[in-house]
Amino acid sequence: MDFKAHTRFSLTDRTFQNLIKRDIAKVAENAGFSETEVGRINIIISEMVSNLLKHGTIAGELLVKPFGRHNIGFEIICLDQGPGMSEPLRMQEDGVSTAGTAGEGLGAIKRQSDEFDLYSAKGVGTVILSRVYKKGHKPKARAPKKFDVSVVMVPKAGEKHCGDGWAIYEAVDYFSLLVADGLGHGEHAEVASQGAVQTFLQNTNLPPADMIRNVHAAIKKTRGAVANITSINVKNQELTYCGVGNIAGRVLAGPEGPKSIISYNGILGHNIPNTLNNHVIPWVGNNLLVLHSDGLKSKWDFSRYKDLLRHDTSIIAAVLYKDFNRGTDDTLVLVARTRS
Repeated sequence: MDFKAHTRFSLTDRTFQNLIKRDIAKVAENAGFSETEVGRINIIISEMVSNLLKHGTIAGELLVKPFGRHNIGFEIICLDQGPGMSEPLRMQEDGVSTAGTAGEGLGAIKRQSDEFDLYSAKGVGTVILSRVYKKGHKPKARAPKKFDVSVVMVPKAGEKHCGDGWAIYEAVDYFSLLVADGLGHGEHAEVASQGAVQTFLQNTNLPPADMIRNVHAAIKKTRGAVANITSINVKNQELTYCGVGNIAGRVLAGPEGPKSIISYNGILGHNIPNTLNNHVIPWVGNNLLVLHSDGLKSKWDFSRYKDLLRHDTSIIAAVLYKDFNRGTDDTLVLVARTRS
């Protein structure tokens, strides 16, 4: 399974665009993408950068990463704080533009992408998602997934190592998730969070509270971490979780309103309460779970974002990252959804 962080490229000035395109192409080449596939990625990046320079009234960002076993795909997320579009579907047609140009950008990105999604609305900017697959690995059909989980994970600016970490284990009727944040940031924080990831993957048959205890014991020689472990059973329609430290989250449950994820005080690897209990929340199809590290502000909400929850979970996570990340720490946003 792939639990890598995104690499962040910030476009603050027109003079950086060629460097960004070159560096992203190098990431794709190093991940084993062919010359033809890198060419497609270059076209996508060029059009995204062009759009950012035309419409991004505040600095835009590109988040990229190879993903999947043996790096079968390449994900590109484009974020801007520009004016947004009132008719995003129409803007994807060739010849349609809000900037008085030829209007080929979004159409070109969509054509070169194996998977594509876009969210934009007036006053909230735009997020574009593009995925390119290696030859022979493009999904044959985008059938609705039983479990749909996406993560945006970005190191603190200037850091090569990400102190946040996550993992997922999928079974027939349930899946379990870990979100961890090593204390501080940088390499030592990464060691702590990755210790939590490895311990979680070795204990996937246990309830969340027991897994949390095992993580605590396993990372005592690190600087410590905070973490949440959540299991969603679609057959029993239950979400069960246990968390220690400031991993925050909410379950969005339709007309019942959001339910907050509550954690115990403490630091895994150093001090945790003697008693840890599993917390259970009802879960029905089309509920949405958001978990995040403290690199994201806790007072986020979806009220400004009309129809956002209809989009790919990667788009939802990216919108939260775009508008609510603190910019002073590693940031991880996980969004999970099940289909009834």
